[in-house]
Parts: sequence; structure tokens; C-alpha cells
Amino acid sequence: MAPTLLPKVSMGSSEFSRIPLSERRKYHKLGTLSCMSLIVNKMIGTGIFLTPAIIFQYCQGNVGLYLFLWLVGGIIIFSGLVICLEFALNLPFTNGGEKNYLLRVFRKPKGLMGCIYSFQMVILGFSSGNAFAFGKYVLFAVNGEEIKEDEWSVKIIGVLCISFCVFLHIKFPNQGTSLFNLLGVFKIFILILIIAIGLLVSIDLIQLPDTVNNFSNLFEATTKKDNNYYSISVALLEIIYSFKGWENANYVLLEVADPYHVLTIAAPSAVVITTILYFLVIISYLIVIPKEELLDSGVLVAGIFFNKIFGESITSRILPILISSSNLGNVMVVSFAHAHVNQELARNNYLPFSKYFEDINHSLLLHWFVTVVIMIAPPSSEIYEFVVNLYIYPGTWINLLITIGLIYLHMNSRGEKWGKYNRRNELESNSTNSSIYDDSDNLILQLNDDSYTEFDSLISMENDNDTSKFSAPIICIVIFLLSNIFLAVFPFIPPPSDSSLSQLIIPYWCFPVVGTSVLLLGVTWFYFRRWLYTWKYDKYGIGESKVKYEDEYSTS
Repeated sequence: MAPTLLPKVSMGSSEFSRIPLSERRKYHKLGTLSCMSLIVNKMIGTGIFLTPAIIFQYCQGNVGLYLFLWLVGGIIIFSGLVICLEFALNLPFTNGGEKNYLLRVFRKPKGLMGCIYSFQMVILGFSSGNAFAFGKYVLFAVNGEEIKEDEWSVKIIGVLCISFCVFLHIKFPNQGTSLFNLLGVFKIFILILIIAIGLLVSIDLIQLPDTVNNFSNLFEATTKKDNNYYSISVALLEIIYSFKGWENANYVLLEVADPYHVLTIAAPSAVVITTILYFLVIISYLIVIPKEELLDSGVLVAGIFFNKIFGESITSRILPILISSSNLGNVMVVSFAHAHVNQELARNNYLPFSKYFEDINHSLLLHWFVTVVIMIAPPSSEIYEFVVNLYIYPGTWINLLITIGLIYLHMNSRGEKWGKYNRRNELESNSTNSSIYDDSDNLILQLNDDSYTEFDSLISMENDNDTSKFSAPIICIVIFLLSNIFLAVFPFIPPPSDSSLSQLIIPYWCFPVVGTSVLLLGVTWFYFRRWLYTWKYDKYGIGESKVKYEDEYSTS
């Protein structure tokens, strides 16, 4: 088996999450800076280089609304981060992210939310948008301009991109990780370069052939059409796509040396820094590119930005290659992280053929297959917008359920023992039969490794740090709740008949219907798995994996 970068631990994940942090640290090597890099590298992917022009089109060229929506998007993302932090800091430090939060609140039927989340993560957690964008920028660098009729060439390059990433992770996992860490440096460099160019243009140290004045009449729409709720909701979905990755550290807490420090320092710092950089990049685009060209730039806004500055020169060809390398890094990160999430879901029997996908290589091939299908199937002319919306939309329902669940926990904190300490420090790391007590020394759970599952861990145990428990502010909960209700409902409302959105080849209702249907497919799988999944290797029930980490993390 090919070596991995994860630690060798000779115990199951649920058992391992119960040992004290002081003992767990010797197994791990992800520190605060590494986790910040993990978040920033995923957040700064393709979104900021591709979606700004699409969002500007949804805003009808209204600069004031455009900037306001980016600001709102940043606030929504930070509110979501705060909510996830409360869950993460009040539950065992283990892998899984949102799956654990859903299972903690929605406990009956047992495992239903795990199945719903697994289908959303596996079927819609693809890298199609990033791989497609890689192909776009590679062709742009070769041809010096966008050739909209050559979409199949873009798709072929995108397939080669995801194939290369999966091959690298399977055959050379250490080298693959080193490569996407290196590519992450380019992302920061490009953002800083764009911001610096925008600043130099604004103070006239760089002269443009044409005068750009996008900041006069801020709230005047170029297209002379009124903005509607549908276009604004889709624009917000696109903005949230640009911020995707803020939750990345929550997926791998089992591999982190000091999860509390990472969650309270690294994650918020990474999100704030990236949000500031994003907003400055958006302003730089508006300083350099006229409204009319921004409305017609498709997904190559960064390429047009560099053409405006450097003209049709070799530099304008090289910089899009750097952007495509950023896209490549994002595909590598997403394929790596999501494959490990798929593997974790398979270990707990949430997926069809779970035994097969417990192998990390098989989970990588599953991610490759879904990515290729989603990238090739839609009509070429609208693939990127559709893929982005389909990737993000189901997450709004997951976020909505998590927020409702947190409100429930706040309202029933005593009955749910939410935010209360459990004496996990008293547990021996090598104990095979221990007990958990509440603050009144009442027995909550008799721990036995033969019957212990992830449900027991999430429901009855909390973190063993000695610091105060974190609680999300009410304003953040309200913002995240209302925003996700808006984002979940309004894509179903048809756009005005005179809107260009009503003339799309892919109907407006397609991505919300497909996204919601995938979640319902998880419900169907939960109720019918006992008839559909009867092979002998289904030894354990749902959520009851006893897979030994030593088998997977061997270096032989």
C-alpha cells in the first residue's frame, strides 16, 4: 500500500477521539500555521479569478450592489464559521465536520443525517468547476484570447487535470501534498499582485489607454434592468463558492496537534485575511476593467485584467498560466480532502459498497468519476455557472439544518447538556471500559470498546480542554439562518420573463431541483439500505465502524 501523510494509530477513530489531548499530540503533526495554510489554500482557488464577472452580470452592472453583496457574503461566511466553531469546540475533536454536527442534533432516526450528508458530499463534492476553469485558463494562455466555441477542448483538458491529480495522490501521495502546498504560494502571490496593480493604477503610476470610471453612479445598473431576488440569490451562491474552504480544518481535527488553538486562532484568522484580500481584489478589478468588458468577460476576468495592464505580450500569457496553476492546486486539495471524507463515511457504512470505498485509492477514483461526469454532462456554454451552483446549493440546506439544530441546543441546553463539562480528562487513554459522568456525578454512559460507536461519542462526550466553552453570538445565528433560508428558497422562484436568466439552455430550476434530489436520495438510501445492501462484508450497522487505523496508515 502506498504511504500516506497521516499518523499511524492502532485504534478506531471513535476510540482515538476519547484519549486526552496531551496523549493525542504525539500522533499528530498539523500545527496552527499548517491548518491556516490548509484553509487559505482551499479558499483561494478558482472562485476569485472566475466568478467576479458572473456575479457582476447577476448584479446588472450595479457596482454598489456588487460591492455590497461581496461584503454580505463575507459576513455570512464568518457567521457560518462561528456556528461551526461552537459545534467543533463542544464535540469530540474528530474528523467529519458537518456530519458530526448533524448527528449530534438529529439523532432519530439513527444515522439518517449521516446518509443525507454522505450523498451530498460524494455526489456533489466534485472538482468539476475547478478542473473546467483550469482548462479555460490554459487555452487562454495558449491562444491569447477566449475562444467560446472550443468548449470541448476545455473539457478534455479538465479531465486530464483531475486525472493527473488523482494519479499523483494514488501513486505519489507525499509528492502530491508537497506540490499543492507549493502551488498555494502562487495563490497568495497572484492576489497580492492584483491588489498592487490596482493600487498603482488608482494613483496613476500605471497609465491605462482607456479611462475607467466604474465608481461614479455606484448604484446605476448598466443593463437598465431591475435586479430581482433570483439573480441576487444566485449571485450570493457564487460569492459563497468563492469563499468555499473556510470549513476545511473542521474535516481533519483528528490529525491536528492542538485543535482548540487551531479552531479559535487559525480558522478565524485565515477567513478574515482571505476576506480582506478578496475585497481588495474585487476593487482592483473595478479600477482596471470597464463595466462593459466586465459584463462580457465570462470566467476569464483575471486574464482580461492582465491583458489590460500588459497588453498582448508574453507576460499576459504567463500570468494566466499562474492562475491555472492555482486552479490545479485547488483540484489537488479538494480531491485529497474529499476522498478522505468519502473514506471516513465509508468506514461508518454510510455509502453503498462501503467496504470497497474504505480503501483511499478507491475513494479517490470515486471522486474522479463524479468529477468527470459532472464536467462532461451539462451543455458546454453554461457548464461553469451550473456546476458552481450545483456544488454550493445543497450546502445551504445542510447549513440551514445545522443552524436550526444549534438554536434547538441553545433552547434546550440543560436537557441536552450542551456546553457542560464532562470529565474526559479522567479517562485513561488505554482504557477499554470506562464511564462518563456529568457535573452532578450522574452516570451518562458506560464506555465499552465492543459497543462504542460514533453516535455515543457525539451525544455523550465533550472536549477535554480546560478553557471556557465557546458560544456563537445570537446575531451570527440569525444572519446565517436568514441567509440560508433565502439562498435555499429563492432559486426555485422563476426569473422575470425579460431576464437573460430565463433564456438559459439549462432551466433556472435545474440546479436547486438536482441538488435537493441528491439530498433526498440519501433519505431513500437510508430507508432501503437493509434490502439493497446485504453483502456479507456489511458486518457493522450504520455508524458502527470498527476499522483499525493501523491497517490504512501503514507505510509498507
